[in-house]
Amino acid sequence: MNKALRLIGTLVTGLSLTQAANAADLTVYTYDSFISEWGPGPQLEKAFEQHCQCDIEFVGAEDGVSILNRLRIERDKTKADVILGIDDALMEETRATGLIQPHNQQLDGLKAELNWSDDSFVPFDYGYFAFVYDSRKIQQPVTSLKALVESDAQVIYQDPRTSTPGQGLMMWMKSVYGDQSATAWQQLASHTVTVTKGWWEAYSMFLKGSADYVLSYTTSPAYHLVTEQTGHYKAALFSEGHVAQIELAAITKTTDNPELARQFVGFLTSDEAQKIIPVTNWMLPVRDGIDLPDAFDQLVKPTRIGFSPAEMAEQRKGWLREWRNAAAQ
Repeated sequence: MNKALRLIGTLVTGLSLTQAANAADLTVYTYDSFISEWGPGPQLEKAFEQHCQCDIEFVGAEDGVSILNRLRIERDKTKADVILGIDDALMEETRATGLIQPHNQQLDGLKAELNWSDDSFVPFDYGYFAFVYDSRKIQQPVTSLKALVESDAQVIYQDPRTSTPGQGLMMWMKSVYGDQSATAWQQLASHTVTVTKGWWEAYSMFLKGSADYVLSYTTSPAYHLVTEQTGHYKAALFSEGHVAQIELAAITKTTDNPELARQFVGFLTSDEAQKIIPVTNWMLPVRDGIDLPDAFDQLVKPTRIGFSPAEMAEQRKGWLREWRNAAAQ
């Protein structure tokens, strides 16, 4: 989700998932912060509608996990033509629903580090999970996940059952601790302030001073630098590496307008859209050659660790059970 950084207000311009408008030419399920007033949704909607001379409707869910859960419930009755905000950790489970069709896009110009060639899911941004802190309060931040877990620092993170950042932390813990993850979750629980349903709630609490660290993204400080001209919010760089998140768009098999859906998905990787997304969704562009504010040059540069989408699909239920049992103790 940067699922991404949304620091002003909590109002959402989109309708709830149960209120998808029948009048729209294209209905896009995405997450709430994407379609907030300061998110990329309004600008992308305006830009695409000028190209297509059509009407698109964004419909909000809390998070990428919620989008998948909704798709599973609605199945062939879904009103979504496009889903936007599923990430690579959820990709194989989303594919397994049988509700996604090939995108038929030429994915030229994507960053080589993404190594992307999937025929059903199109990346539109990416980032790295990180714990963000206020350097006015913490002068010597932790330098590893193990150091954070073993500290007494107050932490807020998101529920991996409902939140893609929370799910990212689950992958992070398994990458670092392996078979010892249950013990690590218990240790983290001893100094966890709360576990929130989604990213926005967690970050809002952090900004109010409720915790020392909050699970977010390495790109989160760029928001503060660009929009507030403040540099005291920083992402801690961890020696073990960081788990990456690639956010994806896909076309449903049930769409009544597949050509328009393909145009929209293709538009997301255009230079026009890629210039909008980083400075509204506070994630990194998937295309090379996109000009970004200087603030992005000041971000930490993590080493990538984690699991493949196939590994995540196979292990996710067991890891969730482990987290639930350990965190509850």
